[in-house]
Amino acid sequence: MIARILTKTNRFSCSFLTDFKYKGAKTMYKPIDKLQHSFLDFNQPMGLHMNPDNRWVRLADRIPWDEFEVKYAKLFPSDTGNVAKPLRMALGALIIQTKFQFSDRELVEQIAENPYLQYFIGLPGFREEAPFDASTLVLFRKRISADMLMEVNEYLLAHKED
Repeated sequence: MIARILTKTNRFSCSFLTDFKYKGAKTMYKPIDKLQHSFLDFNQPMGLHMNPDNRWVRLADRIPWDEFEVKYAKLFPSDTGNVAKPLRMALGALIIQTKFQFSDRELVEQIAENPYLQYFIGLPGFREEAPFDASTLVLFRKRISADMLMEVNEYLLAHKED
């Protein structure tokens, strides 16, 4: 699934101004405090029940987002510019888009409407508005390297039973 993204991907170009220090270097990327959100922590309005066996919940729980986040953060060495979206949001959106062959605009609408997709991309709870606009996907595709996509794909293939 992820290998199909390779034809569209070179690197992402998102960045953001922060005083965050990553391994002693000033960067424009700030990893979120809790990289691997727990399904139980996902905030649903009005107490709506979500199925923990949903395919997007299971896939999100299989990916070691924090390991890939470390590599992604290294792409932001500067201390000026706009704030980057988290890796889980960027990579998760590309995985969803590849799975369903959505256009950029359709992907944004689908994410805005689906709490499972919002959980998959790392949002802390359901929100009715889209977390990014369609033009941001161009930046995601520029920033995520083909090597990183292959690494995620290889990890998922190696850990199918987990």
